[in-house]
Amino acid sequence: MKSMKLTATALALLLLVLDHAMAQGGLKKNLATTKPAKPAQCCDEVRSLKVQVANLSSMLEEMNKKQESDLMKVVRQMMELEKHNQQHEARVTEAESKYSEIYNQLEIMQLQAAQSAPQQSTSDAIYDCASLYSRSYKISGEYKLPKDDFLGTPELNVYCDMENNGGGWTVIQRRKIGLTSFDRDWKQYKNGFGTIRGDFWLGNEHIFRLTRQPTVLRIELEDWEGKTRYAEYGFFTVSNEMNSYKLFIANYSGNAGDSLRYHNNTNFSTNNKDNDKCVDNCAQLRHGGYWYNCCTDSNLNGVFYRYGSHTKNPDGISWYGWHGQHYSLKRVEMKIRPQSFVP
Repeated sequence: MKSMKLTATALALLLLVLDHAMAQGGLKKNLATTKPAKPAQCCDEVRSLKVQVANLSSMLEEMNKKQESDLMKVVRQMMELEKHNQQHEARVTEAESKYSEIYNQLEIMQLQAAQSAPQQSTSDAIYDCASLYSRSYKISGEYKLPKDDFLGTPELNVYCDMENNGGGWTVIQRRKIGLTSFDRDWKQYKNGFGTIRGDFWLGNEHIFRLTRQPTVLRIELEDWEGKTRYAEYGFFTVSNEMNSYKLFIANYSGNAGDSLRYHNNTNFSTNNKDNDKCVDNCAQLRHGGYWYNCCTDSNLNGVFYRYGSHTKNPDGISWYGWHGQHYSLKRVEMKIRPQSFVP
């Protein structure tokens, strides 16, 4: 009986201990799981900002892609325009060449026949376009002047203007297409360069020989609006190479302004031979060969800039008396004939 009472008491104590332990465990669990909750509003704002940032990043990426695409389109369009310009210039040159060949074939054949005849005196010699004109060659175009031992002149291809302002003009320079660079050295300017039907410089040595007789120089100018002007000098001569092909001009007339007078009595200069009257090398600054003083009132052998006005250095094909130093002309032609010529 006593044993049973002890057992009951022990059970009661065990139950109390278990109940207390369970109560303590539940409290700890509640303490462990109970944490302060973040405000729901803060989380919503963060999510909204993240969405806005993602949208802005996507928009910037799309804009960059569109700008790159537009830039590539512009580049392609510029390349196409340049390609079309080159093709157009090539067609113009080809058409000009065919025109000259068609309309001058008969004259060239007649000239070749004349070349086979013996040259006895200066009155019989063919040494420029004026002498051809006096032999009834009246069509403008390319001719071959024969070698003449009596005058000491070599065979030379020239372009003759037989129709304008009385005819008989030997063209010594032309700018109209823009594919030929005139930034050349001394030797090239001495012997000449370019194509007779296009842009060319006849050559200082040839100009010297052609101007040993009293000569008239005519300069014809055209701007990009189609307007024309001219300057004519009743006296024009060029010295020999020993005197650096020095220029002498006088007796201006015309409506372009006397923009060659500043270059009178000056030596010829090129990018590798500085003969100007300036500290700087004008030929290098103006990118051409010319009778530079210090430096220019005209620059007919300068850079061919399309469409006239340009904001770069004053190195274009300029004639200050007409359009000033920052306008590059569309077309220039320099031509000569003897003072004694009579149409």
